[in-house]
Amino acid sequence: MDPDTVFTVSNLTTAVKDLLEGTFTNITLEGEISNYRPNSTGHLYFTLKDEQSQISAVMFRQRAAYLNFVPKDGMKVRCTGTITVYVPRGNYQINITKMEICGAGNILQILEERKKRLFAEGLFDESRKVKIPVFPKTIGVVTSSTGAALRDILQITKRRNPTVNVVVLPAIVQGDQAAPSIARQIKAANEFNMCDTLIVGRGGGSLEDLLPFSEEIVVRAVAESKIPVISAVGHEIDWAICDYAADYRAPTPSAAAECAVPQLMDIKNDLNYYQEQLYQTIRQKTEKMHYLINSFQPEAMETRFRGIYEPLSMRYETAKQALVENLTQKIKDIKQQIQQHVTVLENASPSTIFARGYSMVKNAEGKIVRSYSDVKAGETLEITPAEGIIHAQVIQ
Repeated sequence: MDPDTVFTVSNLTTAVKDLLEGTFTNITLEGEISNYRPNSTGHLYFTLKDEQSQISAVMFRQRAAYLNFVPKDGMKVRCTGTITVYVPRGNYQINITKMEICGAGNILQILEERKKRLFAEGLFDESRKVKIPVFPKTIGVVTSSTGAALRDILQITKRRNPTVNVVVLPAIVQGDQAAPSIARQIKAANEFNMCDTLIVGRGGGSLEDLLPFSEEIVVRAVAESKIPVISAVGHEIDWAICDYAADYRAPTPSAAAECAVPQLMDIKNDLNYYQEQLYQTIRQKTEKMHYLINSFQPEAMETRFRGIYEPLSMRYETAKQALVENLTQKIKDIKQQIQQHVTVLENASPSTIFARGYSMVKNAEGKIVRSYSDVKAGETLEITPAEGIIHAQVIQ
C-alpha cells in the first residue's frame, strides 16, 4: 500500500469491514456473557468476554428462537457466527447464528459459593432482620453522588414527604475501590447514628458493574448495621448478595425511596381518619353516659324497678299457687292412705270380729283354746263373746 495514500474515515472503515467480514466468517468463539439485554422484538444483545478482552455480540430473533436455554449474565457459552462491522460507528461485533452452553462463568460460580458460605454463617437469617421505620425523620443514602439513582431518590423523597431529611453518604459504586468505599459509609452512618433508615445501592449496569455490592466486606457491613437497611442495586432483574443480608430488598432505587419515605398525604389522611374515629368513639361514650345518668332519674328508676319487680312478683305468685296446689293434693292423698289403713285396722280389730259372732275361749289355765285337744272333760272354760263373759264346763 502506497504510504502517501490518504484515507477518509469512511474509506478506512469500509476497508476494515471488507477485511474482517471477508476473513472471519463462520467462526466459533467461547466467552462469558455479560450485560445481557434482550430486546422486545426478540433480538438478543450482549457482550462476550474473557479475562482480558470483550466483544459485542448480537443474535437476531430468527436464530434466537432455536435456543434451548435462557441466556444470562455470567454464563459461559460457545458461539458460531460471523464478524460484522457497523460502519456509521466503526464498531465491530459478532453476529451469532448458533449458541450453546459450555460451562458456568467464573463470576457466577464465585458469587454462588460466597452466597452459600455467608448463608451458612447466618448472615441472611430472617431473625436478624428488622422492620423498616414507618415514620423516619432522616434517611441515609449510600450511593454515587453523581448517579441517576441519587437524583431519583431525592426527587421521590421531596415529592412524597418534604419533611423527611436526606443524608447523602457518597461512595464509589464501581471498580476496585467501590466495595471498601460502600462499607466505610455504611459503618459511618451507624457510628454517628446519622439516620433512621439507610438505602444502599446504585442504578443498573452489567454484572461486573454490580459486583461491589456482592463483595464480602459490603455484605457484612449491611448485615451488621444497626440502622435498618434497604438494598436497591440495579434494576428488578439484577441481584447482589447484599440483597439477602439487607432488611428489605427494593427492585430499584426509586422503589427504595418509596418504601423508606411515607407519603405525607397518606399520613394526613390517616390522621384525619383516626381523628374522626376518636371523635366518634367519644360521642358514642358520651351518649352512653347520658343515657346511663338519665336511667337514674326517679321516673326511670320506677320504670326500671317495675320492670324488675313485676316479672319476679309474677313468678313468685305462680310458684306459690303451684306450691299450694301441690300441698293440697299431697294432703288429700295422705288422708286417703290413712283412711285405707284405718279401715284395714278396724277390720282386723277383735271387737269387730266378736261383733260378727265370734268368741274367745280360755281353759282353766288361762290359755286360748284353739283345738278340742286343748281341754279335758269336766274342765271349766271362760268364754268371751262381744259383750260379757260366760263360764262353762266341758261335758264332752
